[in-house]
Amino acid sequence: MRSHTHKTAAAVGALAAAAWMLAAPPASAAGARDVTADVLADRDVTLTGDTVVTVPPGTTTYDGVFRGEGTLTVRGGGTLVLTRDSDFTLPKSRQRQRVSIPGGNHPYVTTSDPDPPAITVERGATLQYGNGGTAGLIGHFPYNTPAFRLNQDNIRVDGTLRLSLTSAYNLGTISGSGLLTQPRFLWGTWDLSGTHPFSGAIDNGTQLNAGRPEYATSLPNVRKVLNQGTWTVDTPLGRTVTMGMDFYQREYGSDINVQSRPGSKVILTGQYSWSDRGGDSDPSLSDPALNWTPARKNVNKRGTNIKGANVQWGDGTTHRIFMPGTADTVYINLLAARSRSKLTFDYDGPVTLGAPIGGGVFHDTLSAPGAGDIVIAGTRGNDVTFAARQYYDGSTTVEKGAVLRLGSAQGDGSLLTGTARRRVVNNGALVVTNARRAISLAYVSGSGAFTQSGAATTTLTGGAVTYTGTTTVTKGTLALRQGATLMRSKAIRLTSSGARLDAGAAGLRVATTLSGKGTVKGAVTNEGVVASGITVAGDYTQRAKGELVLGDRPLKVAGAVRLGGELDLAAAGTDPPHEITVLDHRGSARTTGAFKGLKEGTKVKLADTTYRISYKGGDGNDVVLGAVAARPTPSGRAHTASGSAGPVAEPRTASAESNGLSWWPYVLALGLLLGMVIPATMRRKGGRRRGGRHSSRG
Repeated sequence: MRSHTHKTAAAVGALAAAAWMLAAPPASAAGARDVTADVLADRDVTLTGDTVVTVPPGTTTYDGVFRGEGTLTVRGGGTLVLTRDSDFTLPKSRQRQRVSIPGGNHPYVTTSDPDPPAITVERGATLQYGNGGTAGLIGHFPYNTPAFRLNQDNIRVDGTLRLSLTSAYNLGTISGSGLLTQPRFLWGTWDLSGTHPFSGAIDNGTQLNAGRPEYATSLPNVRKVLNQGTWTVDTPLGRTVTMGMDFYQREYGSDINVQSRPGSKVILTGQYSWSDRGGDSDPSLSDPALNWTPARKNVNKRGTNIKGANVQWGDGTTHRIFMPGTADTVYINLLAARSRSKLTFDYDGPVTLGAPIGGGVFHDTLSAPGAGDIVIAGTRGNDVTFAARQYYDGSTTVEKGAVLRLGSAQGDGSLLTGTARRRVVNNGALVVTNARRAISLAYVSGSGAFTQSGAATTTLTGGAVTYTGTTTVTKGTLALRQGATLMRSKAIRLTSSGARLDAGAAGLRVATTLSGKGTVKGAVTNEGVVASGITVAGDYTQRAKGELVLGDRPLKVAGAVRLGGELDLAAAGTDPPHEITVLDHRGSARTTGAFKGLKEGTKVKLADTTYRISYKGGDGNDVVLGAVAARPTPSGRAHTASGSAGPVAEPRTASAESNGLSWWPYVLALGLLLGMVIPATMRRKGGRRRGGRHSSRG
């Protein structure tokens, strides 16, 4: 029974409403029945067709119920509060909706060809279901749906629908462009099932289920969600669900929970942002930098809990990251439930993750490691930066064409390492740019490239470093420890004078190529190709299979030098200097061994200049090529300064000239033989040459 106060308030409201109704516009639908007077008088209304309620300014509380067959339109400039459940349906002639429940042992609900709205809230009007209790919902529930009650009464909201209920409820199919709002701290559960053409905004104050194992949810046209409670996304078995709207938070304590069944995926293509303006219907952020800046009392801290789900941020058509912020403004939990979780980044441009991925409880994200794996999708342009220390116990996969960077100007990044579960499968590009924090990586495989480009040291550890792409050091130090090698890396490049490769006590074994102008700390054993210009701060050993390629700068070696294999001079240029230093041996010991076919003193021809190789050049143990001065002779043949014509090696590679000899001696011998045979023949014939060099001899 209503209190006397309630009745008095209703009477006063009725008098005010009566005066307002005299000037109220007619019903918006032709032939619609206007039941405003019945509603203001708290009388029950039986629908017999299209029905209109015109709500006066202010709040009107209705303790009656709607029943029958027809439609209900709420218009006007005030708020109509329903305190009792109403149950009516569309006329049979307008019902066309089909509901099916496939899935066998795992049934889920699908709706097709939905009925037109049974309830319409026009622009400017507010319809409120409930008044903080469990009653006040309009609905009809004829379907035997599993685990929830599907509402047959669909609703169009162009104004505002406020859901002040503490019970579990469903609204059927929602259309319109207005505002759906749920007050905070009511702890009611709203099941938003099926596909909804609604294009307005949603203010989730407490709890909303946008999908469950028993139904999938699609909101392709929703503009924005103001999430001030918990937004939960779930899926039936084998279904992919996409949520494309932007989420905003205005109050501390909101989160997005994502769950999915085996074979399912949830794709989030919007952004979960802090909001400092725009109200409930149009939340927005005045400055994107505020997402990265802690606000008073953590009011801008928001998070996501991925609970045994397969989640993807982005769909390859955007590069607005889903969770912009730092550890002080966002949290990300990767949890196990039925199975481990998986989070994929799929963007078409650069994005930065400024927060750690952990596995704790809500805001306490670092209380436990995350239980799941991370994938950087191979979408063209996908360039993801982790600017925080990551705390997930799982693998990191960089697909072909994608880039993962650890560290940026916003902060240093890292991955948990040291176990097979925490492996890195790099088929794209992995770039470490940390400025201050040294990190270690183990179990790095794949066909992708690795780049060290930060001032802080990166250490590769263990024998499971097996990636085959190019290794590049542009800045700082890349260290190898505990059996890590670069034997499978197709090329090693030290691209700046400040680039360092610390090979440790085991040294660096080059099986492919080593080039650039940086420094290798430790011994180098060359069984592949080394380009001059590198500095070796240790011993240098070139084996029979190795090759040294001469460039515009020498190979510098601080330790012992043992030579063998090839010397490639093809890149020495077309105008080489008078003296060329091939190897600058800065140690005190003598250089031992020699390049194949180039023993001490062997001549080598580069362009138009002939050189003699020496392993005792410079300060006594450098490998140098010294130009040989030539002088003309009466025979016209060029002689060296020592007076010996001698063989000359070609500048292709040293292997072509064993001991300095090639096919040239045979050509010279043939020429000498012809020179002796032809004059003798001419003399026997009585012939006499004129004007030749030997013409004076009879």
